[in-house]
Amino acid sequence: MYDIIPDIHGQAEKLRAALRNLEYSEMRGAWRHADPKRHAVFLGDFIDRGSDNREVIRIVRGMIDAGTASAVMGNHELNAIHFHTRDENRPLRAHSEKNIAQHASFLKEFPLGSSDTHEAIAWMQTLPLYLEFDGFRAVHACWNEADVKELKALTRNGVMSEDQLIKAADKRHALFELVETALKGPELQLPDGFFFVDKGGHERREVRRKWWDGRAISWRDIAISVPNPEQLPDHELPDDVLTSAYPSDAEPVFFGHYWMTDSPLVQAENALCLD
Repeated sequence: MYDIIPDIHGQAEKLRAALRNLEYSEMRGAWRHADPKRHAVFLGDFIDRGSDNREVIRIVRGMIDAGTASAVMGNHELNAIHFHTRDENRPLRAHSEKNIAQHASFLKEFPLGSSDTHEAIAWMQTLPLYLEFDGFRAVHACWNEADVKELKALTRNGVMSEDQLIKAADKRHALFELVETALKGPELQLPDGFFFVDKGGHERREVRRKWWDGRAISWRDIAISVPNPEQLPDHELPDDVLTSAYPSDAEPVFFGHYWMTDSPLVQAENALCLD
């Protein structure tokens, strides 16, 4: 039995409540289930936003070390690694006002350059980009079969080396797109003349794609996180998009990342978003 837990974002009390509801308890230094066959799978994004980043990391790390949980990297862990890693004396992720604001709750607990921060970032570097179990898969944002095949050839069971983590921050390197897709999901360029306004009031000409939806026919069907879908074209998608959805006969995949609202819906028979 697997208990799959998505994006925690520094909310330690909600994590503890979820574990208690699943009948886990803290014993011998880690959260465990009375049934030794029960195993938690975390879908990444442990940090930022919430105020208890340190405690979330402690709980998750303790469970992984005890063998009662597995976890994948989320885009917030990747962003943190790049924010706190320097190459040629510059941070891999710019210390801009926007990036600092997004990372503020983590920085409050883990200041730039501290030994605790260095140790937490080193742990994040050990997280794999994907996991495969007997009968299902787990990834933070997107399972693209061709991309995962490449990542398998390049990485050690989905875990990037320090050198690969640096390359993953370089848009000129092939790893950049592979990692961006797995941890942030694919986007599609809208046809000429079309754009939408996001919740921040910014005009965007690319849309996040429901990569799991093989039933999507139009741009309005395929797009996610668009406040007003009426701004999108209502005509048929290009053939290469229609034929590249997650295959209906592929292993079931669980993912987070995408904020869902309203009543829960079955996104696809073999793909479930849990955020």
